[in-house]
Amino acid sequence: MGINTKDFRVSEGDSVNLKHWPTQTDPVYASKKAYHQWLDEQVAELNALQQLQYAANRYAVLVIFQAMDAAGKDSSIRHVMSGVNPQGCQVFSFKHPSAAELDHDFLWRTTQCLPERGRIGIFNRSYYEEVLIARVHPEILHSQGLPDELLDEKNIWQERYKSIVDFEKHLHRNGTRIIKFFLHLSKEEQRKRFLERIDTPEKVWKFSIADTKERYYWKQYMQAYEACLSATSTKNAPWYIVPADDKKNTRLIIAQIIVDTLKGLDMRYPKADAARQQELLAIRQQLLQEDA
Repeated sequence: MGINTKDFRVSEGDSVNLKHWPTQTDPVYASKKAYHQWLDEQVAELNALQQLQYAANRYAVLVIFQAMDAAGKDSSIRHVMSGVNPQGCQVFSFKHPSAAELDHDFLWRTTQCLPERGRIGIFNRSYYEEVLIARVHPEILHSQGLPDELLDEKNIWQERYKSIVDFEKHLHRNGTRIIKFFLHLSKEEQRKRFLERIDTPEKVWKFSIADTKERYYWKQYMQAYEACLSATSTKNAPWYIVPADDKKNTRLIIAQIIVDTLKGLDMRYPKADAARQQELLAIRQQLLQEDA
């Protein structure tokens, strides 16, 4: 059974209605054993591709995860990237901005964490928080010290979408390929996962009372996500809406999308020129002549 990654991609110009996007689909794996085998194969392929990316040193890859609480961002990152050399991959999580970060534009703090060429950078939440949580909770927007003339909530979100799209176009022009995942979790599945966290001693540390408070804003968050996904999914920086009620399914889909993206890049191992080949042959001869 294969995964058609286009089924999860938001085409540029689409108007997203999340009610029409499933939070759960038929499993792409036949059994638990088949899931582990498939994921292992994907992880191995991803590791080989990242080594090629690192050696070729032409492209950076930025992977962005956005979702409601308990959607599985952390576990997806942990499982999918488990086999990748840490030298070629970095993960950044973005919480509430600091005072220093609030004194800069909303893209500043994440820009400092962008991946270098040859590496994969993962943002667990990102600059998209500034058009999601800041839209659901306007007090966050008003705490950012913006000039009064910029705080027109009829225009500021469209202006921020434009800034994001322009920023991502700039990154693409400079060799960064962007993959954006929205893990689409149902409210009922979130409730079950919260209960599991409370009832499991090893997981209770993950639970915060603040998480349940955000459930009261579920409708507003879905509206904010719909507007964001519609405005910022582009040909070169697409959003993928991944069903998140089945974590195993979610991981396999995410892994396949990342693998397909890397396979689509024009990468090859560097070849030695004639002078370098002669130098290597001379060194090889010296090593062969050394006493064993």
